[in-house]
Amino acid sequence: MRRLVLALAMLGALGAAEPASALPPIRHVFVIVLENQPASTTFGPRSPAPYLSRTLRAQGAYLPNYFGIGHNSNDNYIAMISGQAPNVLTQSDCPTYAELVPGTIGAAGQAAGLGCIYPTGVPTIASQLYANGLTWRDYNQGMGADPIREASQCGHPGVGMIDNTQRATAADSYATRHNPFVYFHSIIDDTTRCDTHVVNFDPLPRDLSNAALTPNYVFITPDLCNDGHDAPCANGQPGGLRQADSFLRTWVPRITSSPAFLEQAGLLIITFDEAVTSDASSCCGEIAGPGSPLPGITGSGGGDVGAVLLSPCIAPGTVTQTPYNHYAMLRSVEDLFGLSHIGYAALPALQPLGSDVFTRTCGAPPTVHVHGRVHGSRGKLRWSASGASVRYFVVQERTRSGGWRTLLASTSRHSLSFSVRGEHRYRFRVRAVEESGTYSLWATKAVAG
Repeated sequence: MRRLVLALAMLGALGAAEPASALPPIRHVFVIVLENQPASTTFGPRSPAPYLSRTLRAQGAYLPNYFGIGHNSNDNYIAMISGQAPNVLTQSDCPTYAELVPGTIGAAGQAAGLGCIYPTGVPTIASQLYANGLTWRDYNQGMGADPIREASQCGHPGVGMIDNTQRATAADSYATRHNPFVYFHSIIDDTTRCDTHVVNFDPLPRDLSNAALTPNYVFITPDLCNDGHDAPCANGQPGGLRQADSFLRTWVPRITSSPAFLEQAGLLIITFDEAVTSDASSCCGEIAGPGSPLPGITGSGGGDVGAVLLSPCIAPGTVTQTPYNHYAMLRSVEDLFGLSHIGYAALPALQPLGSDVFTRTCGAPPTVHVHGRVHGSRGKLRWSASGASVRYFVVQERTRSGGWRTLLASTSRHSLSFSVRGEHRYRFRVRAVEESGTYSLWATKAVAG
């Protein structure tokens, strides 16, 4: 109790922590949350998820000491976006979609009582972003697949009703408890805002296709099969970590090749909500909130889950031993966007992501310029890149069938000669790959024969 009092006294006003300095110019943060695995399994030598544990880990930063803040799932998701500590009902995954009562907001912005739906006065990262003219969207795989269970936008049970999404069906694997944004009245009471911001995966490909459409903050929740929770899945798929790894193989390249990620220094965070329930370890000076004496039910936290972060601002192969948790992730996002610290994101012992993670100077990716001309039966294509240290170029030509044929796969050259056959329009495209592995958008050039 003395520890709690001292920690809260040090907090003072919300956001009292010193502002972070020398942060990279990240303008888009993407978060993918998977389910219920300890770092020792996910990132161990026999990991069932080799894409995450080896490929992605080698491409970015590995955080072996990243911890959940409690057990079971729901409290971890809520903490990620609000800094609210677990209470007895969020620890039990909120089987009834119940109001948090009495909901009085006390020290460190913690809402006291039992329940899952937080009063309007409890802030979230969404309300912070909105108030500062920044954008956000929460993408939930499978939401609305069975309209009898939940809507395809802002999907959640009626207030006071039993949550019938606790178990997957063959047709619908959406889980309300893994969608933290629908547990705040500040979001669900504004129907238009909730419907346009808390959505399924349908808009995600379009939103990734253009930096102007991509929100500053993107929260991505796979369904109960693809997040690794179920094994086997209700639809007959194998589930588990192998299924989650397959999900990442599909979606991570789409995120990291998106214009927002490449052009505006994106950051992708991949982590897990909690470790196995037998691991209730914690880090970072975590303290219990007013609703539960033990955030991890049998201990002080949610166990070591590990995390992988990808960004043009992170050197491949980075490893940091600094301990982090979900509150630290929230604090780090707030720092990147210049926001104050809410809830337990303001705990004094909390360390936000810093130079141990952001190990590479970053800015805009390389910009490629292409020029071409034809003289008689010969044509010449020239290209250059600016704004980055380029390792090599990739050069492709459009085929008559509409596909692209690679002419040079990894070249340091800056020109290419080609033969001209009659009146034909040649179309080329060039991409630059810099030392960190970050690559430019394709620059195209049409040359008439």
